[in-house]
Amino acid sequence: MFSWQTFARTLVGVTIFLSIGTTFAFVLLIQSKTHIYEYATKQVSKETTLAPFPVSVDKQSKTIIDTPSVDSFFIDTLAQAPSSRHNWWNKVAAFFADETWYQNLASPVGRIVVIWPGNRKEEVVKHVGDVLHWSEAERIAFTKHFETEASYLEEGVYFPGHYVTHRHAKPHEMQTLISASFKEQVLDRYTPEVSAKVPFSDALIIASLIEREASDFTNMREVSGVIWNRLFIDMPLQLDASLQYIKGSSPQQSKWWPAVLPADKFQDSPFNTYKYKGLPPAPIANPSVEAILAALNPIPTDCLFYFHAKNSTYHCSENYEEHVQKLRSVYGRGS
Repeated sequence: MFSWQTFARTLVGVTIFLSIGTTFAFVLLIQSKTHIYEYATKQVSKETTLAPFPVSVDKQSKTIIDTPSVDSFFIDTLAQAPSSRHNWWNKVAAFFADETWYQNLASPVGRIVVIWPGNRKEEVVKHVGDVLHWSEAERIAFTKHFETEASYLEEGVYFPGHYVTHRHAKPHEMQTLISASFKEQVLDRYTPEVSAKVPFSDALIIASLIEREASDFTNMREVSGVIWNRLFIDMPLQLDASLQYIKGSSPQQSKWWPAVLPADKFQDSPFNTYKYKGLPPAPIANPSVEAILAALNPIPTDCLFYFHAKNSTYHCSENYEEHVQKLRSVYGRGS
């Protein structure tokens, strides 16, 4: 039998529950912005010297040395950093960054810009421009400033992380802010000793491939090992991410990272790692500092082939026959 009293109690309970949930969510959003603002306003001591990147690979001698200290370097130096991809606050900010109401929380005059690891240049320009409400001319100027600052690379220098600026920030101000973070977190760690083993441009290109191909830091190092193994024996890298980059560069393409089809392997582009050996001429995306660390420190492996299952499980093989066999066992087919 229907009871108005029971219905009223239920309605009140649901209302209270929703009110508490809404309040909790609002507090979390405020906290996410406050956390990021507090980190951004901290001044780094001029006397602080960041530890240089450890490096396990030697391009000249074509060797990889197992370096256990890499994991501790990652955990102690990168994993806990406020700018890390693993930071929950960054994920919240990245999700809501395009929303004006979120940007106005805590600071109506400030803006949080999040550059996500693995974004290509065009994605970064669109996101930054949308948050700061730039005109098309300002977006072009933003790119031009980077081309002037880092003429040696068109891609890979829009350093991932969160940036706090004022809502009327100009293109040159954002470029200066991002480049300063790139210098502090990457360039200052890339000492001459590291460069002697792996040229910086090579590390950045490999890191960009890893960023698009792998998942967590361990998997990044696993994929890095396969990439280096192929480079050592002059074998084509055959990475689908490079084909996605080519397809995404087309004005007719609606997605930045479209699905790869078999016919894409025949595209005539220097970025086609199926058709041309060696590294692409430039990075295909903007890699995180974690990906750069993984590029310099691959896990030693005998594998030359790999794939990820739909549940992200990593499978690697020493030869093509074993690779096909694993594909068939996972997907029921192989090629």
